[in-house]
Amino acid sequence: MPKLPEGKMKWILGLVAIAILAFIGFRYWKGKQSELPEGIVSGNGRLESKLADVAAKEPLRVKQILVNEGDLVKPGQVLVQLDTTTLESSLAEANANLAATQEKMAVAQAGIVRQKSEIELATIEAERARRLVKQGAGSQRDVDVRTSQLETTRATLAEAEATLKTSKQEIEVARANAQTIQTRIADATLRSPVTGRVLYRLAEPGEVLAPGGPALTLVNLEDVYMEIFLPASEAAKVKIGSEARLTVDFEPNRSIPGYVSFVSPEAQFTPKQVETKSEREKLVFRVKLQVPRQLASRYVERIKTGIRGVGYVKVDPSVEWPAQLRNVITEQSASR
Repeated sequence: MPKLPEGKMKWILGLVAIAILAFIGFRYWKGKQSELPEGIVSGNGRLESKLADVAAKEPLRVKQILVNEGDLVKPGQVLVQLDTTTLESSLAEANANLAATQEKMAVAQAGIVRQKSEIELATIEAERARRLVKQGAGSQRDVDVRTSQLETTRATLAEAEATLKTSKQEIEVARANAQTIQTRIADATLRSPVTGRVLYRLAEPGEVLAPGGPALTLVNLEDVYMEIFLPASEAAKVKIGSEARLTVDFEPNRSIPGYVSFVSPEAQFTPKQVETKSEREKLVFRVKLQVPRQLASRYVERIKTGIRGVGYVKVDPSVEWPAQLRNVITEQSASR
């Protein structure tokens, strides 16, 4: 193999040295660009959101499921319809019982009106019989008969009033029973409790759900957050409500505004021995960075949970965000 001239070899080595220096300089410049100022801490995490189960309150057969996995749903939207045939039969029976009880009460009310009229008549006749006795034109037996009829009519009235009171109570029970069954029928229509996306479809038409058995699992896209883990020395400085920024790996040049909603009072990954300072420094605390609900609701169609990223927190409110975290997503940019 021919040997390169000494001058040419020096020239090539010089170019390699320049390239190495340029690469080192570039890495140093990039490191400076991403270096955080004093007063801002960061940690790796991923976008997450709370889950909500759409579940049956009682064992009923699934009649129809109106959504599929991945569908976007709104609060109050009908998602699952359960079979209510047996409940509707029970409701018809309860309504018939209510109608019969109401009719019984109407009969009792009519009886009371009649008995009161009869009491008035019996009172008049008894008083007339007493006057006739005083005038010597009547007999004591007639007075006794009229008085007995009056007392019997009063007793019948008391019985009718008791029947009316019982009928009213029976009506309240029958009406409550019908309303309970009606509520059970309404509960058989499963609606979305949140704005979100269907994560899992856990049942199919024809299946019988157990009490509390979920038919769907939803991702609540209005409750989005990132959890990061900070060393004890940094977590001690973090306050609830502190300003935060979130970035995701696929778009690191844009940040999402947020705030600290939770700082764990207990350390995670705690070593068995924490007597020494070096061991105490290994403690980390979970910090939750919440995305504002209004902002999350504007981006529900674009939010993808599980995406990796980085969370940043201001432990010193007077510090300004570095340039790479100033390109913030806003509600106005969402509406464009």
